[in-house]
Amino acid sequence: MSTAGSQREGTSGDALDAARDALARHDWLAAYEATEWSAAADLLSEATRLDIRAEAAWWLGRMDECIASREAAYAIFDECGANRSAGQCAVWLYEHYAFKAQPSIGGAWLRRARHRLDGDVDCAEYGSLVLREAELAHGAGDLEVAAEQAQAMVELGRRLRAIDLEAEALQTVGRVLMDQGRANEGLAYLDEAMLFAVEGRLGPYATGKVYCSLMSACEELGDSRRAAEWTDATARWSEHHPFAVFPGLCRVHRAWTLQCRGDWAEAEQEVTRACAELAGVSRAHAAAGFVEMSEVRRRVGDLDGAEAALREAEVLSGRPKSGLALVRLAQGRLDAATAIIVRALDEETWNRLARAKLLPARVQIAVASGDLASARVAVTELETIASAFDVPALWAVSASARGRLLLAEGDAGAACVALREAFDRWQELDVPYEIATARLLLGQACRLAGDEDGAIGSFMAATAIFERLGAALDTRAARDLCTPAALPAGLTRREVEVLRIVAAGQSNKDIAATLFLSEKTVSRHLSNIFTKIGVSSRSAATAFAFEHGLAGGTT
Repeated sequence: MSTAGSQREGTSGDALDAARDALARHDWLAAYEATEWSAAADLLSEATRLDIRAEAAWWLGRMDECIASREAAYAIFDECGANRSAGQCAVWLYEHYAFKAQPSIGGAWLRRARHRLDGDVDCAEYGSLVLREAELAHGAGDLEVAAEQAQAMVELGRRLRAIDLEAEALQTVGRVLMDQGRANEGLAYLDEAMLFAVEGRLGPYATGKVYCSLMSACEELGDSRRAAEWTDATARWSEHHPFAVFPGLCRVHRAWTLQCRGDWAEAEQEVTRACAELAGVSRAHAAAGFVEMSEVRRRVGDLDGAEAALREAEVLSGRPKSGLALVRLAQGRLDAATAIIVRALDEETWNRLARAKLLPARVQIAVASGDLASARVAVTELETIASAFDVPALWAVSASARGRLLLAEGDAGAACVALREAFDRWQELDVPYEIATARLLLGQACRLAGDEDGAIGSFMAATAIFERLGAALDTRAARDLCTPAALPAGLTRREVEVLRIVAAGQSNKDIAATLFLSEKTVSRHLSNIFTKIGVSSRSAATAFAFEHGLAGGTT
């Protein structure tokens, strides 16, 4: 070998060692820069250089360059017959294309990984392949196959002492168990996987995957307490990986936790950072960020901002977002709200936890529209799911939905019971917006039952919470209900609400939709009103309303 050739080989070898060292200490930029020399002394060294460059580029958010380098590395590994390295490259390429929402290309890479690794079953690379196949089976609803594959990879990881493989497999088993209705058992698997992460025993990819998976599970189950336990650790980890995909995802999850706590300004800041970090890296995950941003904005009463965020999410994902249903409800566009939520439920067929996220909105919109039959169906399904999964948040959600329905049906006693249960459950979960909403509904049920003192107490408590949170629309609604006025002819406040809407020329169906009542209950109220004020027609009742200042405004 010539002197020049020896010098080149030594230089490239030093650079490769430097790149490996930088990768080991998670200095992505240094690792990336160390791979900028033109070529290694042999093909396998060149493939390793390209693979390191791909890894560093991924963590720097340079997804297209990551893919190009990894595809080049795969080609060389494959040419050299290095099947394990080629197979692992193919698995990573499946992940990369999945992040880019290109599942057809990703699926082709996963099948190629199967060709390279098939038969070589006693290595971590094979475990990495099977875990992705388990995730695909899970996504297709084949839960038994997914659980069997993932559990086998837990055992393989333990036998090989491959900690990343074991932790990722534990989280996969956990998520499958959740969808099988074994939520608490599934969460135990996820917690076990998290132990490796907090101990610092996992690589950055496995750490991020386990963090994000657990946080997603907490969101699906409404387990904000468990999510809060891991939030600070997630934030600390994210700060050490400021340009990566996973920190962006972790910020989305952290924003959800902050939103549950009522820290809405901080939640919007966090999700805004997340969307910026995910832009150009993963359209699907950036879309998830905008969905979370919309929810925060809707709760503060910024309906235009909420709609704008959902439009961004739709552009990024190519799919309309169900969150728009509650925005349309708040805007009074009941037909549009109904169409959106019905379509979303029609599209979500087998995933019960996903349906449980949609059903409360279905109940609320159906009640507002006076469609109590549809509301009953949704409440029944929600209660069935809560019974199957047996976790606190789902019981709280179903109790709230049942109370809302009973209130609309005019069953004051049963509504009070259901809504007190909902309030107690939300209190245990320490989620202020849901607590305030339950108190507002409970106040309406108390008023319907003739317990005005109980009603005023609930309205005032709800108002205080909504004001503290900055929920402008909810604050206004609660405040309007707080102060009882002197009412003529012995009318109750509910009867005045009905009379005011009669005076506006609305039908019984319209009154039922506005006040979340059944048409039968509205008819009963009208009969009582006519008797008390001594009239026999809607026009005479309207004249009475204007004469006594009951038409328009608030009472």
